[in-house]
Amino acid sequence: MSIVRHDPSSILSQAVEHASTVYLAGVVAKDLAKDVKGQTKEVLDEIDRLLAKCGSHKSKVLQAQIWVTDIRNRAPMNEVWTAWTDPKNLPARACVEAKLADPRALVEIMVIAAK
Repeated sequence: MSIVRHDPSSILSQAVEHASTVYLAGVVAKDLAKDVKGQTKEVLDEIDRLLAKCGSHKSKVLQAQIWVTDIRNRAPMNEVWTAWTDPKNLPARACVEAKLADPRALVEIMVIAAK
């Protein structure tokens, strides 16, 4: 089976396709001046772009891992998440508090999706 890697950098690929599964790297916002809702929206827009590039869609997300730098940001992040997800196709999900590589980043999301 072939493996296709998308948007590689010196340390990772933003998306990897294998068989009928798409694996995304953790995505953080580029505009780190935004609040958690703004960063979450930007992250989900990038996830949409990467999934489309791989022939997938948010309705096919199987699993999501979400990191927030302050668990009190979980509720506002969830507002944006809930508006983005398809309620009939919710993925398995974890959301935990963690320090992120850039202290200005408030949320990071990584997903695995079917094609």
